[in-house]
Amino acid sequence: MIKFAFCDVDNLDLTKAYNLLPKSRKSKVDNFRFEKDKKLSAGAYLLLNKLLTEEGITQPIFKIGRYGKAYISNHENIYFNLSHSSKLVACAVSDGEVGVDVEMIDPAIDLNIAKQYFYNKEYESIMNSDNPQDEFFTYWVLKESYMKYTGLGFNLKLDSFEIIIKDEIKLKNDENNIKFSLFNINDYKLAIASKYDVGKIMEYDINDLI
Repeated sequence: MIKFAFCDVDNLDLTKAYNLLPKSRKSKVDNFRFEKDKKLSAGAYLLLNKLLTEEGITQPIFKIGRYGKAYISNHENIYFNLSHSSKLVACAVSDGEVGVDVEMIDPAIDLNIAKQYFYNKEYESIMNSDNPQDEFFTYWVLKESYMKYTGLGFNLKLDSFEIIIKDEIKLKNDENNIKFSLFNINDYKLAIASKYDVGKIMEYDINDLI
């Protein structure tokens, strides 16, 4: 089982959404200074709650693992992951480990980031592509989805593993048969790493979640 979804939080009714949040999420929202960040935090929870409710999970107990990845302690066989960028939030719920990432494409991105931090062959692929900036974010979301899949996040160095993009997207020397899926949504790229081939991503209207 796997579900992958996203929504745009720009038009979120923050006051109404806030009243639906549990105390722990309200505290997170309160810690943000800017409204856009409050919307992202609230929206991410609402989207996660929607996907969990569809699986019959209505009272999840969230805890944080050693390297910062959240998990549901009272449903050990359910995994989830969240990501957000600019105005989009993305969420996946699965019965196996999962990692997701969303990034808004920035045409002014400094490609030296890839030269300094990515695997050498990835950097070469980026620079040899027709659109290096677009290709940079393709690799970025795929790499970060894998890092989040492992639960290590940025404790796993970006240049310690290689993503190979051909007919299929694969992790070099992968012993776990991890599947990658990539989606282009307007000015964003979204990626998911899991044990499943994810053929579609669902879009929700944020205000339908409140």
